[in-house]
Amino acid sequence: MTADPTTDETPKRSAKDVVRAYVALTKPRIIEQLLVTTIPAMMLAQRGIPSPWLVLFTMIGGTLAAGSAGALNCVVDADIDAVMKRTSARPLVKHQVPVRNALVFGVVLGLVSCGFLWLTTNWVAALLCVGAILFYVFVYTMWLKRRTSQNIVWGGIAGCMPVVIGWAAVTGNVGWPAFVLFGVIFFWTPPHSWALAMKFRDDYAAAGVPMLPAVMPARQVSFRIVLYSWAMVLCGLLLVPATSWIYALAAVLLGAWFLTAVHRLHNVYRRGEEGKPMKVFHLSNSYLCAVFVMVAVDSAVGLPVTGWF
Repeated sequence: MTADPTTDETPKRSAKDVVRAYVALTKPRIIEQLLVTTIPAMMLAQRGIPSPWLVLFTMIGGTLAAGSAGALNCVVDADIDAVMKRTSARPLVKHQVPVRNALVFGVVLGLVSCGFLWLTTNWVAALLCVGAILFYVFVYTMWLKRRTSQNIVWGGIAGCMPVVIGWAAVTGNVGWPAFVLFGVIFFWTPPHSWALAMKFRDDYAAAGVPMLPAVMPARQVSFRIVLYSWAMVLCGLLLVPATSWIYALAAVLLGAWFLTAVHRLHNVYRRGEEGKPMKVFHLSNSYLCAVFVMVAVDSAVGLPVTGWF
């Protein structure tokens, strides 16, 4: 018998299992991606290597904030998580954590994260952290996700916030390069998410979530993936004036590599054949990681920038 994720009865579990379940609520894999983008943003803001303590404090605060958003998302989405195969092993679906405990856990993590950032970095980073959590929970999870096929486009704004928070932690404000980094992740999110959703379109349809691949033919989805991918690559080139030739060269080569992959996927669907969207999904992770690694490398090397900074 499948446990009802809306009840608060939970079986006896070992301390290790309980800890593992609460960690799973925070969606650790998503946190990893957020941290990968935050550190390079801080290095670009410093145009070098920031204080290790500042980096550590920002990472701790960011991890707690992302964990809060993830846990609260699990609470709100417990019903659809139970329907979708991809999310059927989450703690609330498996009845490993009581719903009220998960709710309290998420709220406490959010409060602690923002207070911690306020004390260890600055109030700008802390307020941006509050805004990111609230946006993810109330705007994306509770409003957009179940109402529009553009849910991930605008909901992805929350995932762009770590680079802005990282920049603010270093400088106390938000400079234009932070907005460019924000834009790169903003335009990256739809191709990344839609490629994954193309594989699990039946899951989204069964759960009543209007993710674009669940409501639109694959050919049209792949065309939009191409458009957003071009926007992502071009946005990344806007960062060239704040970096040296190292990043500029990497941005061009990495962009060409990823655009080739998404055009190939679209051409397959145009011919009416079955594509492999998960290849683009995995490549999107590699692309984003590589771009931000090059931002970090460029900042650490510290060569003269190509334009005004």
